[in-house]
Amino acid sequence: MRKTIALHTEPHVVEVGPYELEFEPEVMGDQFIDAYVELSEAQKAKGVDLENLNDADPAALRMTMRSLRIFLARQMLPVSAELFLRLDVIKGGEVLQSFQDDAEAQAFAAEHPGAVVRDAVRLPTRAVAEILEFTVELYGGGSRPTSSSSGSAPRSRPGGTPGTGPSPSRASTRTRGR
Repeated sequence: MRKTIALHTEPHVVEVGPYELEFEPEVMGDQFIDAYVELSEAQKAKGVDLENLNDADPAALRMTMRSLRIFLARQMLPVSAELFLRLDVIKGGEVLQSFQDDAEAQAFAAEHPGAVVRDAVRLPTRAVAEILEFTVELYGGGSRPTSSSSGSAPRSRPGGTPGTGPSPSRASTRTRGR
């Protein structure tokens, strides 16, 4: 018996508003889990319950949203990740400077009275939550998204029938491509 498992080779694309965010075709399980654990720990450390945002401290909520963006960017291709994480310091409608690091952006804004820090990719919280849901389904092994990118391979069919498998005498030890 031979089973072929297709791997995605084309980036997954999330269209949100005027943006197209490109995600890695495949993310290794440990890479995804490590990033997800970091997100979860950051959320817990800030005491933010994403199920009940009414009681959240605004500063902690902002930090949690930044952690969420960092998690998502780790699954993106570099150009999309850079754009998604970019913070613009704006004064009078003009971008004074752009940063990737929140602390640096805040420090620069503090030096320019009246300046504010804004995400370059401004999205409503619900849109960021939908992107999170998409990536968890895509890379986390959950159910597959209902609409896939053009580069997505179909789900692999399970081999054999439940409770059966190849007999040990017929199992192959060959590795494809070696």
